Amino acid sequence: MESIRHKRWVKGSHFIITLSFLALSFSGFVILMSHPRLYWGEVGNDLTPALFELPISRNYHHGGWEKSEAFFKTANSPVTAGRTYDIFNQNGWGRSTHFLAAWFLVITGVIYLLAGFFTGHFRRNIWPRIKELKPGLLWHDLVAHFRRQTLSGNRSQYGLLQRCTYFSVIFFLLPLIALTGMTMSPAITAGYPFLTKIFFGVQSARTIHFFASVALILFLLVHIVMVVRSGFKQNILAITIGKRNGKKTDQQA
Repeated sequence: MESIRHKRWVKGSHFIITLSFLALSFSGFVILMSHPRLYWGEVGNDLTPALFELPISRNYHHGGWEKSEAFFKTANSPVTAGRTYDIFNQNGWGRSTHFLAAWFLVITGVIYLLAGFFTGHFRRNIWPRIKELKPGLLWHDLVAHFRRQTLSGNRSQYGLLQRCTYFSVIFFLLPLIALTGMTMSPAITAGYPFLTKIFFGVQSARTIHFFASVALILFLLVHIVMVVRSGFKQNILAITIGKRNGKKTDQQA
C-alpha cells in the first residue's frame, strides 16, 4: 500500500513543534492554575468581574478576599484587598518553560512556513482546491472517516478534510496563538502597540490564547486517534526515521 512519505525538513519540524507544543500545553496549564479567571478587555484581576472561571485549582472561587480598601481618600480611587489565605502562585518555572518552548515553536514554525512556500509543499499537499470546497464533498469525506473508508484507501496524499484541517492549523490557529501570546508581553506591546488593538486588549488576547490552545489540543487528540486507527507503527516510522517502500509521491518532490 502506498503511504505518505515525508521529507527530512518536514520530519524535523514536526518533531520539534510536537515537543514544543507538549511543553507549552503543560506549562500553560500550570500558569492557568495560578489564576484560572479569564477576562475581556484591557484589565482583569481578582477585583474585576471575570468573563468565566475555570475549576482547575484551589484558586477557583476561592473567596479569600477581605473587604477592599482605597489607596487614596478620593472618589474613584483604586482599591486593594487583603488576602486571607496563601495564594497558589508558584508558577515561575512554568512561565520560564512556556516562554522557552514558545521560541522553539515560533522559530521552527517560521522555518517550516518558508520551506513550505519555497518547495511547493503547501501548494501540492496542504492547500485545498477551490473547486473541492463544497459542503457535500466535505460531508462525504467526514462520513468516510467515521466509516474508516479513507483509512483503508489511497494514503499517498491527504484527503480533503485533512487538508482543510491542516490548513486551518498552520495558517490560522498557530499564528493566532503566537500573536496573542506576544500581545501578553509588555515588552513586545511597548514596541508594537497595535497588537493590543487587534485583540481588543491584553486580557482579551489572553482569553483568545486560551481558546486557541483548546482548539489545538483537540486537534492533537483527534490527530493521535487517526494515527492509531490508520496504523500507529507505520505512521510513526513515516514521520520519524522510517523509509517505506512504495511509489514516489508528490510529498517527496
